[in-house]
Amino acid sequence: MLYKVPRLGDVDRRVLDEIESMRHDLRMQVRPQERWTKQLRRSLTARAIVGSNTIEGYAASVDDVEALMAGEAPLETSDTTRRELEGYQRAMTYIQALSDAGDGFRYDLGLLNGLHFMMQERHPRKRPGRIRGGPVYVTSPDDPAVAAYTGPDHGLLPGLMDELIQWLDQGDLDAPVHVRASMAHLNLVMIHPWADGNGRMSRALSTLVFAREALLPPEFSSIEEWLGRGQNTYAYYQVLQEVGGAGWHPGGDAYEWIRFCLRAHHLQAQQARRRVELLGRAWSALTEAAAADRLDERTVFALLPAFWRSRVRRTVYQQDAELSPQQAVRDIRELCRLKWLVPRGQARGRYYVAGPAMEPVFDAVQESTRPYADPYRR
Repeated sequence: MLYKVPRLGDVDRRVLDEIESMRHDLRMQVRPQERWTKQLRRSLTARAIVGSNTIEGYAASVDDVEALMAGEAPLETSDTTRRELEGYQRAMTYIQALSDAGDGFRYDLGLLNGLHFMMQERHPRKRPGRIRGGPVYVTSPDDPAVAAYTGPDHGLLPGLMDELIQWLDQGDLDAPVHVRASMAHLNLVMIHPWADGNGRMSRALSTLVFAREALLPPEFSSIEEWLGRGQNTYAYYQVLQEVGGAGWHPGGDAYEWIRFCLRAHHLQAQQARRRVELLGRAWSALTEAAAADRLDERTVFALLPAFWRSRVRRTVYQQDAELSPQQAVRDIRELCRLKWLVPRGQARGRYYVAGPAMEPVFDAVQESTRPYADPYRR
């Protein structure tokens, strides 16, 4: 028996309609021909990776995760955290690729175990990619000595995983994707089938449900970034404890969990919409400014990350603009000469940040400072 999809009220359906409206707007704005989309998608993926791993105590900057995604060494992240992030990134890359796996795609235990192995390979004693053979406990965030949740007996796991996989393929297919993704998350984290990595796997499974919908890149639907923020992380643990209790009791009401997730999806969609609008305006403004300085339009691939306060690395710019190393070096040197960029660090640690020439663009492209609207407080 699994947790069942709860009955939704009128306010929940209104929230879902608003989320879908924002998703529709994003689908119209995020088109393949928009050249800045690749950089935005990488940034959103990096933020999701940071969020999900921060929850587990592996904190890193978005800049360092973007560097890892581009094959570069992070500047500040510890080796331990780097290896955790690399595993999660591999799994997320595969999840994103499954969006176009076709109608023949099926969920199965091998897929889930494979994703788990990608994330947990560096922990051989915790049986990465294999269902646990004993008990598992989740400690309380308030007191690590207290077991806040005890997973079901390991003898129940084969049947529970079979039931979950069958539901993923065939269950509640008429339910909104946000509800299905949230229920997949809840059931997997409560089953807790592995010795470790269950939280990250459950969040990743939610993203996979979105990826299979294939209407919008899954990184625009993931709430991992939102969950990774301090007070949201605490609320996340709290609602799981309220819904799940101290042990496996799937007969409980999952409504508060769904409401929590719908609120998170609504707020994350508002943020994604704002980012898309901002970066679209920034690309246009930077393209005009670069032309005025007789710079090639390709240099905007270096200027856009600097605009949103990220570090610019020459090798990442080279990949984004599809340049030779020599051309990328010449472009970066010229951008520094014109004060668009300012160098920081030395040798392999060299990166660039926005220079004084960026200030007029900052002023011209103002991001709205209006607070995000809580969909359940109106």
